[in-house]
Amino acid sequence: MYHSVDHFHEDPHLVTVSPARFERQMAWLRARGLRGVGMAELLDAHADGRAGGLVGLTFDDGYADFATRAVPVLLRYGFGATAFIVSGRTGTYNAWDDGPRKPLMTDEQIRTIADAGIEIGSHGRHHVSLPGTDDTELREELEESRAGLEETIEGPVAGFAYPYGHATAREIEAVRAAGYDYACHIKPDEPSRHALSRVYIGDRDGPLRMRAKLVRHELRRRSRV
Repeated sequence: MYHSVDHFHEDPHLVTVSPARFERQMAWLRARGLRGVGMAELLDAHADGRAGGLVGLTFDDGYADFATRAVPVLLRYGFGATAFIVSGRTGTYNAWDDGPRKPLMTDEQIRTIADAGIEIGSHGRHHVSLPGTDDTELREELEESRAGLEETIEGPVAGFAYPYGHATAREIEAVRAAGYDYACHIKPDEPSRHALSRVYIGDRDGPLRMRAKLVRHELRRRSRV
């Protein structure tokens, strides 16, 4: 689970990875025979028993630096990824965050990365904590965000990521009922296809920390089988 890939002076919420660190992290994956892919590809491969050596790479929020700094690296390594977009904020900035202002991808940038093979998913309309919404707002956050993104890329949007990683059984069921094929959580109490766990990756994650996180995630996954 990534967010922003950019140079930074302050990063109070630890959402930014420097370009140099990101490049080294991707090199680390490839050196171990691993290939980064989007979540839809990973889930399809898993269903067919072909997921060995694949790592799902996700980028939340839709920062403009994903298009300018992360995607060129991903394409150079032959990797894919999923970008979860806050559909109601495209072309603006991260208004939900009290940290440094970061520009978000424009619709044109979203179309460009989709054409390059990056999977586009929804992160809601306005990056709100879904457990705090009423039924109408929840439905709008789920349905209108997907409809807008599908119009932008002229293609399907299959995945959702819960803003802040906040989701109770109500929101998980609503995502499933809204027709999303899968949804990404962070550390769900009961993992499922609509509450997939992810591993946070930050700027402090060098080779040893990457290895530890990979092993820990695999052990957690096996313990639930």
